[in-house]
Amino acid sequence: MVQGDRIPEVLGIDQNGKEIKASDFRGRKLILYSYPKDNTSGCTAEACSLRDHKDELNALGYEILGVSKDSCASHLKFIDNYNLPFPLIADTGTTLLQALGAWGEKVACGRRTVGTLRTTYLVNEEGVIEHVFLPKQIKTKEHAQQIIDKIKALD
Repeated sequence: MVQGDRIPEVLGIDQNGKEIKASDFRGRKLILYSYPKDNTSGCTAEACSLRDHKDELNALGYEILGVSKDSCASHLKFIDNYNLPFPLIADTGTTLLQALGAWGEKVACGRRTVGTLRTTYLVNEEGVIEHVFLPKQIKTKEHAQQIIDKIKALD
């Protein structure tokens, strides 16, 4: 998905098995970020960056929602291990990741694999994507600040 596209209505189920829909966020802005795997170094750095800047992101009008192909049980452990204060979608069938364009071929350690492409979408109050951070643009430890800087530039 690209800037101007509307995110899917049904986003998936969160760590508690609750269905999450785009309309749940109607009237609020959303940071929807996809990441490869719970409890790995880069994904943990990114999640903790968002956690540590949650109040500032909320003050700018944004909610945070993560998605990976990990299970609900894995997400619960990840949230518990790092005190993550936002929901994580368990997209075990990669339906949402594929719809977002965040699933595809990538190269890691010289090997070609297919998996989740670390991508972040800034979504407006109507569910329309305003900006996309592509995998090569994301610095996991500084990602929240990258988002804050972009939000301020968009205003």
